[in-house]
Amino acid sequence: MQKKPAKVPVHRPPPPQHVRIIGGAWKRTQLPVLDALGLRPTPDRVRETVFNWISHQWGNDWSAANVLDLFAGSGALGLEAASRGARSVVMIDTHTPVIRQLDTIKQKLHADTVTLLRADALVSAQSMALRGQRFDLVFLDPPYQQDMLSKTLPLCVGLLAADGLVYVESGAPLPFAEEDGDDTPDWLAPWEAIRADKAGIVFYHLLRLRSQPA
Repeated sequence: MQKKPAKVPVHRPPPPQHVRIIGGAWKRTQLPVLDALGLRPTPDRVRETVFNWISHQWGNDWSAANVLDLFAGSGALGLEAASRGARSVVMIDTHTPVIRQLDTIKQKLHADTVTLLRADALVSAQSMALRGQRFDLVFLDPPYQQDMLSKTLPLCVGLLAADGLVYVESGAPLPFAEEDGDDTPDWLAPWEAIRADKAGIVFYHLLRLRSQPA
């Protein structure tokens, strides 16, 4: 009787123990990453590129920016925005240990412009849109395997201020059609990519709403 081949274990690289703030008032500050929750923080070099993109759009002036981080995780994105002088940063995560850790960091940094909420991202986005809250920048870095982008990106249409931006991180390129957009899925159709790139398994995109015909 032929033996079945033994299963080869899949070795995933562990998350980094720390990430660092790249620029601004808290430059080089180390942010701990909780291993137990399987957090996957945006790599430092990807974050540096993304914030350069955004700063270019805004003439390097963050002082008027209201920012929403719907999947806060390590806090690397939201705290980076606060470090660079954003007017306000709302950071949301559903996990209590994450929010507790972020609150410790907030107190240490005296990050008075940061608001932390332990809540569901979808419910929060719907509620804020209904209340008329608007943001100049929304970070979307959800778990890759849960199809969250197709659920959360449409909600951002009602959350963005005029000329607002959305940063999207994913495990695959966003499925924009190559030519006229007819094959673009409905949840992505209102958007256009200003910039996009890839680093390892991370695909990252800076989006804005398409101009509406007059």
